[in-house]
Parts: sequence; structure tokens; C-alpha cells
Amino acid sequence: MNWPFVVFILSVFMVFYGYFGYPLSLLLLRVFRKNGKIRRRLDVSVTLIITAYNEEKKIKEKIENTLKLEYPESKLQIIVASDGSTDATNNIVRSYEKHGVELLKIISRGGKENAQKEAVIHARGEIIIFSDVATILEPQGLIEIISSFADPSVGCVSSEDRLIEQDGKSFGEGFYVRYEMWLRHLESQVNSIVGLSGSFFAARKEVCQDFSRDVQSDFRTLLNSMKLGLRGVSDPKAIGSYLNIADEKQEFERKVRTVLRGLTVFFKHLEFLNFFQYGLFSYQFFCHKLLRWLVPFFLIAALISNVILVFTSGFCLFMLAGQLAFYGIGIYGCITQSLSGVLKTPMFFMVVNAAIAVAWWKYLAGNRVVFWEPSAR
Repeated sequence: MNWPFVVFILSVFMVFYGYFGYPLSLLLLRVFRKNGKIRRRLDVSVTLIITAYNEEKKIKEKIENTLKLEYPESKLQIIVASDGSTDATNNIVRSYEKHGVELLKIISRGGKENAQKEAVIHARGEIIIFSDVATILEPQGLIEIISSFADPSVGCVSSEDRLIEQDGKSFGEGFYVRYEMWLRHLESQVNSIVGLSGSFFAARKEVCQDFSRDVQSDFRTLLNSMKLGLRGVSDPKAIGSYLNIADEKQEFERKVRTVLRGLTVFFKHLEFLNFFQYGLFSYQFFCHKLLRWLVPFFLIAALISNVILVFTSGFCLFMLAGQLAFYGIGIYGCITQSLSGVLKTPMFFMVVNAAIAVAWWKYLAGNRVVFWEPSAR
């Protein structure tokens, strides 16, 4: 058996399936299993939790945006959980107390999830909404994201991310964000999404349990919903807008942290791979998370095996030339930062998978992420 060829074909197939095969399978499943979406305006009590750490430059804008949200004041509780902030964040929040904004001052910094956990204890709402300081919501944002809870099978709801590019263009990461939103839309129609947008998501209060310092609250909330026999959906009408990070190094580090925290949650909850207990969600859990995180290793295997096979056939020579051209464009873009339009996609693809590889290395080395720093946007 020609093992290099087997490795090459299998690696290419797994990369393709991770990004295209899985969505295609959802499209096929949608024909036979399509969830109807129940949406109606709900009159329920809501707690909006905003976590902040040294956000004196942005917290005022966030609060002003929050106060413009269309929702009955008597039904809305706003909590700013300040995670050991040492700048003017707390004073700025206190200046809005007369507008109903509550400051939850956490003395010792414990991380975003710890701050959210403390805020949940003080939450009075039936539905709890989490939002980051850097995320701007539209006036109808709360009404839209809450409307999905009219469906009793829904335990949590994710917003739709809208990335505002520094250059005003929509390729590269903007294209990737749109792909992720489309994939969540498919998952919602077929069964359940596998992850929430951490910058803006909502959940029933009973779902918001067991937050821990080193586990992503958005991922954990989705899994808690599944444990309770509920599901998560994505709402394309609930939009959270945020500016792309200007510093490429900071953006890379953010990606590494995100994947590292995702790996931590995944391997703490391997029971969700039990198809006999969780059915279709187990397949989604594997494809959307683990398979995507394994892509860097498949890419390396595909390149090495292709080099070994390069002189065995014209097909192998063509495939190697294609790989080298793709990576060449990506490397050139990373070095010069001069690419635009669709040519930025190879660069972003390489950066994403490099970040995943670094996250794996950190995870296997025993590193975990508890604290977060606001990224410059």
C-alpha cells in the first residue's frame, strides 16, 4: 500500500470536510430535519451583564449604547461587573447609577468568567444576557435576541457577529466571520449551534450555572443547555458589531486564547461525543470543534506527503504547486500586509491555523487562560 498517498488523500479530505463537508451534510439533513423557528415579542424580566476590566476609555460608550436599547425599564436590570479594575472604570459606572446601572465591584481580579459568575448571583432576570464592552448593540438588540425564547426548546441564543474592518473591506477575517454565521444558521435549522458569540449571547437563568474561571462561559452555557435537554440557536436579527483589532499581534494572541479556552472546555466534556446520549449534537460537536482544530495537523501531513509523492504523477506535482502557491500568497501577505480583497483569505487561513497550532502546544504544555486584557480596536 502506498502510505504517503493514503496519508495525502486522507489529510486533504479531512481539511475539506472540516470546512465544506460538514456544512454540506447539514444542508442534506435540513431536507429531512428542519426546526421551525418560533419568534414573538416576550415580556420577560431581563438582566444584562457587562464584564469590564480597566475599560475607562470605552465603558461610557458601552453604557450609553446600552441605555438606548429598546426594552421596558421596569423589566431590565443592567449590571456592570468590574473585575478588579484599577483605572477610572468604577467611577464612570457609578455616574450612571441614577439611570439604573448597577456596579458590581469585584475586589480581586478573577477573570471574565468569574466576574460573570458573580453577576449571575445578583441577576433578577428570567433571561440573562452577556455582552462585552467592545460590542455595540442595535436598539432592537434585546428584543430580537429574547424573541427566540418563545420556543420552549431553546436554552440559549447567540447573536450574529458583524465585524467592522479597519480598511472597510469584507474579505479575510470578515469573510470568515460571515462563513461562521452562515454555518450557525444551518446548525440552528437542523438541530443546535455548537458555540455562542461570547461578545453577545443570552440564556435562561437556569442554564447559567457552573461557570468557572478557566472555562469559556459561552461554550459552557451551550453545553449546559444540551445537558438540560435544550438547544442553542443563532439569531441573525440580533447583531453585535465590533471593530477589528488593529494590532495584528494582539489579534493573533486573541485567537490563540480563544482556541486554548475552547480546547479546555472540549476535553472536560468528552461525554458530548456519546452519540447514543446526544445524537446529532455529538456529530456536530466533533465536526465543528475537534475536526476544525485538527486542520493544522492535516495541513502539515498533506504537505509532507505531497513532497514525498511529487515526482510520482502529474496530479501530485500540480497539487504541490497549488499548496506552495497558496502558502506563498499567505506568507507574502503576512510579511507585507499589502494584500487586499480575496487575496487576504490565504493569509487569514494561515494565521487562524497557526493560532490553532500554538493553542494546541500551550494546551498540551498545561497552560490555561484565566485572565483577559481588553484588546485595542
